[in-house]
Amino acid sequence: MAGAKESAATVYVVDDDPGVLESVRWLLESVDLSVRTFEDPHAFLAAFDDHKPACLLLDIRMPGMSGLDLQDWLQEVGATVPVVFLTAHGDVPLAVRAMKSGALEFIEKPYNAHQLIETVQHAIDIHRQQQVAGAWRDRLRRRMERLTPREWEVARLVVDGLSSKAIAAKLGLSPKTVEVHRGRVMTKMGAKSSPELVQMIYEAGSDVLNGSS
Repeated sequence: MAGAKESAATVYVVDDDPGVLESVRWLLESVDLSVRTFEDPHAFLAAFDDHKPACLLLDIRMPGMSGLDLQDWLQEVGATVPVVFLTAHGDVPLAVRAMKSGALEFIEKPYNAHQLIETVQHAIDIHRQQQVAGAWRDRLRRRMERLTPREWEVARLVVDGLSSKAIAAKLGLSPKTVEVHRGRVMTKMGAKSSPELVQMIYEAGSDVLNGSS
């Protein structure tokens, strides 16, 4: 069952050494992982899909675009795929830069097979969790888009901890009217309680509290 689960994910390997690509592919496919190899970062970018669970094994020093350059580019476009550097050039400054830029791990060649497999599986698990959280956040944001400006105004004040009576006084409405708006907010968001509503709004992203829905 574990192999079937992992087969839905993809391990991208980018390295200008064909021998490394072949050995890594053989190792990872031996544990039922789907592997795609590339000798050139640009070829990888043409095939990359960040909407599916994945892991990127990346060499640092390559002709043209380096591994660090590719990592920077992925960050600029908001890609979420975990990056694991696999390189023979494991000097401290490069490792520090890679990790500060968000690399999950920095493994030196020749690599330990058991360590590499565990790291890749861990990276895929992380990416799956990120995608589940992202899908939930997107659903919450779509629900919030259904709120009217007044309903969103009431929701923000609920997040601030105000009671219906306090919200009514602040907005110049009757408490009964506030309760009606509050009930509609709860229904549209699918929240069963005020604490759950607050949690949903925070899970949708802190940026939504700084603007309108």
